[in-house]
Amino acid sequence: MKERVQVVGRFLSGMVMPNIGAFIAWGLITSLFIKTGWFPNEKLATLVDPMIKYLLPLLIAYTGGKMVAGVRGGVMAVIVAMGIIVAAGSPMFLGAMIVGPIAGWVIKQFDKLVEGHIAPGFEMLVDNFSIGIIGAILAVLAFYGFTPVVLALTDVLAAGVRFFVDHGLLPLASVFIEPAKVLFLNNAINHGILSPMGIEQVSESGKSLFFLMEANPGPGLGILLAYCLVGKGSARGSAPGAVIIHFFGGIHEIYFPFVLMNPSLLLAAIAGGASGIFTLNLLNVGLSAPASPGSIIAVLGMTHKGDHLGVILAVLIAAVVSFLVSLPLIKWFGKNDNLEEAKAKKDQMKAESKGIKTEQNAQNTLIEGSKGIIKKIIFACDAGMGSSAMGATILRKKLKAAGLDTIKVEHTSVSSIPNDAEIVVTHESLKERAIKSAPNAQLVLITNFMNAPEYDELVNALKNS
Repeated sequence: MKERVQVVGRFLSGMVMPNIGAFIAWGLITSLFIKTGWFPNEKLATLVDPMIKYLLPLLIAYTGGKMVAGVRGGVMAVIVAMGIIVAAGSPMFLGAMIVGPIAGWVIKQFDKLVEGHIAPGFEMLVDNFSIGIIGAILAVLAFYGFTPVVLALTDVLAAGVRFFVDHGLLPLASVFIEPAKVLFLNNAINHGILSPMGIEQVSESGKSLFFLMEANPGPGLGILLAYCLVGKGSARGSAPGAVIIHFFGGIHEIYFPFVLMNPSLLLAAIAGGASGIFTLNLLNVGLSAPASPGSIIAVLGMTHKGDHLGVILAVLIAAVVSFLVSLPLIKWFGKNDNLEEAKAKKDQMKAESKGIKTEQNAQNTLIEGSKGIIKKIIFACDAGMGSSAMGATILRKKLKAAGLDTIKVEHTSVSSIPNDAEIVVTHESLKERAIKSAPNAQLVLITNFMNAPEYDELVNALKNS
């Protein structure tokens, strides 16, 4: 079930994340040049409305269609999305996220249907006219038939959000957001759900707290600082470095293993997240665009004019609350700060005592038996932009120190692992998705991006071979 939820969430966030740069550009233009911006400019402010109505939804639709059926699917998605955008006359992010993949699926089915039945020399004619004709038909259908449905759904969701906001219940969302984050659904929640809602709100009021409901670095910061003070073993040793990467680098995945090895810390994360949302709501502050990655630098860069003090206060309060709740939880339940590693080692020893090779031993055996052919290692995470980039850098340095710098180390999302990947390094919670994405690659599973012993084991196995 977790894997299926991750796949759906990954698909939703996959439509938004590649376009975050465009969202940031729109957010900067909005915060700088509108009437209440830093440098009001009537002419430049005319960019804001077309970007949010047309550019951003079309980018989302194109990306969704392309994910399903390549460039043809992307083009098809843009055509169909225009039907909804023009009919609605308002930003149609939800509509774009729905019709984009559907349009890609339709053209993909058409291509399968005619494959092998096109006379030589007519391929380009069929390709172009199929998109033109089918796209035009679906755009008209979207204009008249699908738009009312999406508008009704949008109104229902907006009413639900307003209910939580008006009754001061929005902080309760942390009960769902924080546990989902450590299951690597952070990007899906932030960019697949909260960012589109935030953009809708920005179009009305110029700012939104939705951009900080998941991206607030405060809860994770509090947990890591608590480990710095009362943690034990390797967890305490790696916590200071994790603080810098989390808070300033914006890679929140770095603190997930600290929570996973002591699940009681979910209470600290929830308390910190809820207090941060409460503060944002109380002070009526927010961001003008998504903060990605969730670095304090990106957060302050996207903060609405005049809201910086309130946003900083929300981050600090979330960190303090999370820190105070974490302290006793780590003392009471953190006696074994290497719980996951200890369990893995226990299972390995038990298997070896019965003459059964563990997955890691099997990997090393395969690596050692593949002398001279390992040329590429892929480090995969959920989105392919945060923890995988950091892990790839660490692994690349270790390989270079071992004289193995001819081996390429690249990072990508777990759903987009290239076919030529020979070894894939990923978090153990992403195992099933990695197997589906790269069934022929050797898997190296880790639990701690910052300080994984598997890095050294992999380097030694490669060096020995």
